[in-house]
Amino acid sequence: MNKTKYTPKSASKKKETKFKVTEEVDLMTFLLAKLGGMSRNSIKSLLAHRQVMVNDRISTQFNLPLKPNDSVTVSSSRGNIELSHPKLRILFEDDYLIVVEKKEGLLTVSTNAGKTDETTAFSILKTHVKKSSPQNRIYVVHRLDRETSGVIMFAKNREVQLILQENWHRIITRRIYVALVEGKVEKEQDTIVTWLTENKKSLKIHSSFTDNGGQEAVTHYKTLKSNSNYSLLEIELETGRKNQIRVHMQDIGHPIVGDKKYGSISTPISRLGLHAKVLAFYHPISTEIISFEAPVPKSFMTVFR
Repeated sequence: MNKTKYTPKSASKKKETKFKVTEEVDLMTFLLAKLGGMSRNSIKSLLAHRQVMVNDRISTQFNLPLKPNDSVTVSSSRGNIELSHPKLRILFEDDYLIVVEKKEGLLTVSTNAGKTDETTAFSILKTHVKKSSPQNRIYVVHRLDRETSGVIMFAKNREVQLILQENWHRIITRRIYVALVEGKVEKEQDTIVTWLTENKKSLKIHSSFTDNGGQEAVTHYKTLKSNSNYSLLEIELETGRKNQIRVHMQDIGHPIVGDKKYGSISTPISRLGLHAKVLAFYHPISTEIISFEAPVPKSFMTVFR
């Protein structure tokens, strides 16, 4: 991976104090012992203002259980304001990235250049970061389709966006999806390799099992659960082409439920049955591997009852 380092030109100076946990204890008790002289109310204020991180993730829970070798960081400056939105949940945020869980029905970014009032994951996060500072920005790194739920990442500055986009296949270590598809899939596991081209008029992706000059697309899958009508598949992407999973499921004769565009004739869960479950990658600045997971929607399991 390209270990390009980035130093923000206008980064505000802040002091951070790090502690190592040596025994099982709750966060409040630990901070009372380490921050000698601070009252419980003062520590609750630190937590409320998102100035405490446990294992590099902001924590506001005073009774969070800690384990030996956990790390606790206390910052002198207030963290970003917490996001509250029914379609978007922040999983991780630092000075460089925001990783979120997106619900189905929300676009990643507007596809209509002239439509500026459309609510998207991008617009929600843009408003969110500006609450901390009007100078803050959000940059798109990759996308999920409107009806696909799950984990997605955004950059917080242009330099980090470029690092991620230019080194995407080296930085991303795992991208795992879960798909609910029509019918009982014959093979327990398999790898699908085709070449994809896009119809410029319909914007539909077409797939060929022979090299026709299109983009090579490689998808690995294994069956998690099935009955005579549906199968739940775990899918790992080797390449990340537009609509790749949706097209490949159609290719093997098991389109994703709710995906009328690519051959589905059923809508048992009233949504597209595709969910981005895991995203793991090298942090573009620290180069440490970090991983995030969004639980499989409960609706995906209703067809197996």
